[in-house]
Amino acid sequence: MLFEIKIPDIGSDELEVTEIFVKVNDIIKKKQNLITIEGDKTSLDIPSTKSGIIKEIKVNVGDKVKTNSIIIILDDIINKNKSNNLINNKKNENNKLNEEIHASPLIRNLSRKFNIDLKKIKGTGLKGRIIKEDIDYYIEKQNKNNLSNNYTLKQQNLNELNNIKKIKINNLQITSGKNLLKNWITIPHVTIFDKINITDLEIFRKKQNEILIKNKQNIKITPLVFIIKAVEIVLNNMPKFNSSLSKDGKFLKIKKDINIGIAVETKKGLVVPIIKEIKNKTIIEIAKSLIEISKKSRDGFLNKNDMINSSFTISSLGHIGTTNFTPIINSPEVAILGISKSSIEPVWYIEKFIPKLILPISLSFDHRVIDGADGARFINNIKYILSDIRNLI
Repeated sequence: MLFEIKIPDIGSDELEVTEIFVKVNDIIKKKQNLITIEGDKTSLDIPSTKSGIIKEIKVNVGDKVKTNSIIIILDDIINKNKSNNLINNKKNENNKLNEEIHASPLIRNLSRKFNIDLKKIKGTGLKGRIIKEDIDYYIEKQNKNNLSNNYTLKQQNLNELNNIKKIKINNLQITSGKNLLKNWITIPHVTIFDKINITDLEIFRKKQNEILIKNKQNIKITPLVFIIKAVEIVLNNMPKFNSSLSKDGKFLKIKKDINIGIAVETKKGLVVPIIKEIKNKTIIEIAKSLIEISKKSRDGFLNKNDMINSSFTISSLGHIGTTNFTPIINSPEVAILGISKSSIEPVWYIEKFIPKLILPISLSFDHRVIDGADGARFINNIKYILSDIRNLI
């Protein structure tokens, strides 16, 4: 019986087919990846919903597809007689190996770019998933054994010729770059900087994580979770920061919901997924949402609904390490909070210096909407809450 394999719900966007993993007459199994589709802000592998024999492939690389687009015609009846045995044992083995490879679209794209056979790599991620460190280890091992892959040879040739390597910018980086340029040019940015003593907050956070481990809950509360909650409280009291400016600049749209965008670094570039309805979430629920949306971002599984209706954005570079930076406002929002890396600094107390954990923060705001005094009040309120965790109540 013939079945149509269609694109699942990916919202209203049209995405481009960038890779096709199967051929006509291939025998495939349920959940085996068929194609990769990419857009400006996401990359997805599309798996088969049934096992069977591929009778027809309805798409080509470069085609645009959307929700419910037909991509494969599949015969789900596989006869055992030889006349219908369309592939030999070797191909069956290859299909089985392909199916058992667990890797994100980003890893698959990386392997194709560097001409790496994923069947030769043992994944060390969850459930045997191949991660970037596995790719790096494989390349290093091959180089040590003088079995350089095509990537190494190409790099050497480029260096010998002109010491220049050209890297194509992907769709996500192109779109993100255009938006950042437009926002920087059209929005009059003002950025103010401050430091927060989070010594007590960090002690409390670590104790809470110990409790979660004892209770066998697979959750980790990061400093960003408390920052998100603090921002929600301040936005409730200063709703002008939870707004957007109309295109003609004559009206300010105050938003009832508080949806906070979190800048997440991925292999293809920066994405800003949204944690929605923060008002109704506890610290634990925010931690869960942050873990889920971050994983979804890095695995390339974000959809349009994950990235719309943000009202305020937080950009954190604390895990990388910076003293301060100026975040660019994510239009049509009117402000963005930047988080840098905390460090131990001496703080004068009565008659001596005491070592404290200090967190640098920065707030960029649209000066057409927010004046300097309100910007200072906003960052001071964040400082007030985070410096004493009891103020979250």
